[in-house]
Parts: sequence; C-alpha cells; structure tokens
Amino acid sequence: EEPLEVRVGGRALAVTMRTPGSDVELVHGFLLTEGVIGGRGDVAVARYCDGVDEWGRNTYNVLDVTLAEGVAAPAPGVERNFYTTSSCGVCGKAALEAVRVKTRFSPAGDSVVVEAATLAGLPGVLREKQKVFGSTGGLHAAGLFTADGDVLVVREDVGRHNAVDKVLGWALQQELVPLRNTILLVSGRVSFELVQKAAMAGVPVLAAVSAPSSLAVELAEEQGMTLVGFLRGDTMNLYSGDERVR
Repeated sequence: EEPLEVRVGGRALAVTMRTPGSDVELVHGFLLTEGVIGGRGDVAVARYCDGVDEWGRNTYNVLDVTLAEGVAAPAPGVERNFYTTSSCGVCGKAALEAVRVKTRFSPAGDSVVVEAATLAGLPGVLREKQKVFGSTGGLHAAGLFTADGDVLVVREDVGRHNAVDKVLGWALQQELVPLRNTILLVSGRVSFELVQKAAMAGVPVLAAVSAPSSLAVELAEEQGMTLVGFLRGDTMNLYSGDERVR
C-alpha cells in the first residue's frame, strides 16, 4: 500500500492509497468514472513526475495527466479535500452533489442475457487469477468477463475501488468502453461507489461474492443495471435487473 497523487495538467486532483502497479490504468479508470474523460483519445500524455525519496530516486507515486486538446478540465466537485483511503473511493468529495455522477454510457439499454451457470463459475476463475492475494491474503480483485464467461482482464489492489478503476482503465485503453455485453465481478461487497463506477463505463452486469449496500441496490435499479450478490457455489441473490439472468 502506497499513496498515488493524481494530477491533471500539473494540478493536484486526488491522492489515493493503492497497491503499486497498473497505475496508468488506475488513473484512466479514475478519470473515466469521475466523468472527466470518455475515451482513450481524451488523454494526451500520462507520466510519472516529481515523486522522489530522500536519495532523489523516483518513487513513482505521482502521476500527471495531460488532457487532449478540447477536453474540459475536471469540474471542482471532482477534487478531493483529503486523501482517498484504500477502503473508500468517494471519501473527500468536495460536494455531496458530486457523489452522483451522470454516465454518458448508460447500461439500461443493454439486452445481454447471462446464464446463471456462467455466473456461478466466475468466482473460481477470479480466484485463480489473484496471484498477489494467493501469497498475501490481503488484496481485493476485480475481473471483467464476456457474457459467455471468458475472462478479459483481472486486476488486484488493496482498495476494491482501485481494482475496479484498473480494470475499467484497461478497458478504456483497449477502446472497449462502453462495456456492452460484459460482466464485472468484484471479490468483496458492493458499495454505492462500485455501482457508480460500473455505470460510468456502461457495464450491464455487476456481480459480487458478498453483499451489496442498500444504496448500491438503489443506484443499480436507477441505472438499469443487473446487480448480483452473494455469488457463491451454485447460488446467488439477484437485486436488480433479473431479466438478464437465465
């Protein structure tokens, strides 16, 4: 766990506690889910800078993004008043109104249908891909799958929201956003922020091995998203969008 300061155009935007690795994906995902960018072409340059230790060596803990010409700078509500912990992805938002971010890729119209048996098999696949968790027992994971259950990408992080941002940032760089006909699986519980992030990328099906919060369920219903919880063995709970699960 180390801090990562995110800057846009040289201006500090946020500091998040994260597991080093896939930082460029993390920042792309963060900017996507905050509504700052909507595609790979919206970022001109992303580079490490200014983060040095007492011996002058780069710590790779500061990443500065230059937005492409014509892309608006982040709105004031995106800024964090203090650092984002590894357990909370919306801590420090400058205004309560900024917690709800309007998506440009609504999942409501996605007519994908997923087999219940396919969903049941995903946690095992995700667990097999959790290499760092296997040696430490201390990281969350997020995995992106096709509707047929084929794994596209898995990322780990000490913060569940960061793991999701890394996955969504990867998808953005691969020009797969909006993520139609996909399933996003997370290793822990589902909070409001994870549903919001999935909605910002157009994910139609969000599944978790643990429970969702009440606000997460409300937002999933509002966004027209399928929300699956307690996905364990051959059982699961469907909280919204059950028409997509066969």
